[in-house]
Amino acid sequence: MLNIELLRNKDKNTIAALINRNVDKSDLDNVYKLDIERRQLIENIDSSRSNRNKTSKELSQMQDKPEIIIREMRELGDKIKFDESKLNEINKRLTSILLTIPNIPSSEVPLGKNEDFNEIIFSENHKENDKFTPLPHWDIASKLDLIDFERGAKLSGARFYILKNKAAQLQRALINWMIDHHLDNDYEEYYLPNLVKESVVRGAGQLPKFKDTMFSDQESKLWLIPTAEVPITNIYSNEILHSDQLPIKIVAQTPCYRNEKAAAGKDTRGIKRVHQFEKVEIYQYVEPDKSNVTLESMLETCINLCKKLGLTYRVKLLCTGDLGFCANKTYDIEVWSPGSKEWLEVSSVSNCTDFQSRRANIRYKKTAKSKTEYLHTLNGSGLALPRIIIAILESFQNEDLSIDIPETLWKYTNFKKIISE
Repeated sequence: MLNIELLRNKDKNTIAALINRNVDKSDLDNVYKLDIERRQLIENIDSSRSNRNKTSKELSQMQDKPEIIIREMRELGDKIKFDESKLNEINKRLTSILLTIPNIPSSEVPLGKNEDFNEIIFSENHKENDKFTPLPHWDIASKLDLIDFERGAKLSGARFYILKNKAAQLQRALINWMIDHHLDNDYEEYYLPNLVKESVVRGAGQLPKFKDTMFSDQESKLWLIPTAEVPITNIYSNEILHSDQLPIKIVAQTPCYRNEKAAAGKDTRGIKRVHQFEKVEIYQYVEPDKSNVTLESMLETCINLCKKLGLTYRVKLLCTGDLGFCANKTYDIEVWSPGSKEWLEVSSVSNCTDFQSRRANIRYKKTAKSKTEYLHTLNGSGLALPRIIIAILESFQNEDLSIDIPETLWKYTNFKKIISE
């Protein structure tokens, strides 16, 4: 959630940045008007309470209490109740609008309406195979009995699948390898609930904006997580940390559940865009003056995973129109899939500044006597599956339809090649 002071003061840079993020100017004007009305009501209520307390004290010292003053006290009490009710309603309206306004983008974020304006800041050249044309993953996976699309749909419907045999083992190996890599970088491993309270989803910035893209159980009022970022963000909600505890670095592997709608045939073939997938998430809580450096460090950590796997990759700096709701600045890492002939996003690394910590009320103190401040949160996919599996199946495919396994995974897979059996 935004610091309302920025809107209250009508900071020109803030207003311009939010409009570049496609925020409706009328929403910003409404926040400003409601905030003025809210503060005036608070002032009126405080004044009325002060008068009531003063008169009450004077009455307590009178033997004969004038009826007119008693009547005025009742009327003042009714006015306070009325103003408090009105304040409560305004607070709800104000919060409702603020929850829909995204984070302010960094000045380093390029301007643009959509993904076409993202800036490619690094890219390896992908070379076409001059010996044979690699099959897309859905074909090679079917031929090698690695993925069962039909029975996945039989169990759960469209955009579900079953990983089988060496593919299931490959996914498990990738997860263990990634987590070990992050543990070597001083992250602590967590095992998290996959179902969380609505307040947790809201605190992480998923509600109300992404309500239609999530799965929930209405009876228990619990939500299936779309990413480990959601529960991790709220581990310290409504708590005050000490600077000595920071940075807090967490890595977690969870299933991710997405109820995203897609046009028929668009990105739905194979396992590129599905309703359930595994992801290793890295997350940090840091002091505000360290978040920019931390973002670059987390990006490098995720890039190194792609390098170790030997995958062709590129890095994009997202523009204002493609920036995630909570993010101040985001890098996407994409890997080349030669069978599908496209770049696949396998990681987004974002600095959310104090946006999530304000929503979840996570604060810290530099010293025991210093005032509390909102800390900064950062998250990154380190990395997301199954797109890494797609890239491996297509990038290391041989003419005889076998698949070479990257050497860095051998001790995790206990096999070096996938062959037709």
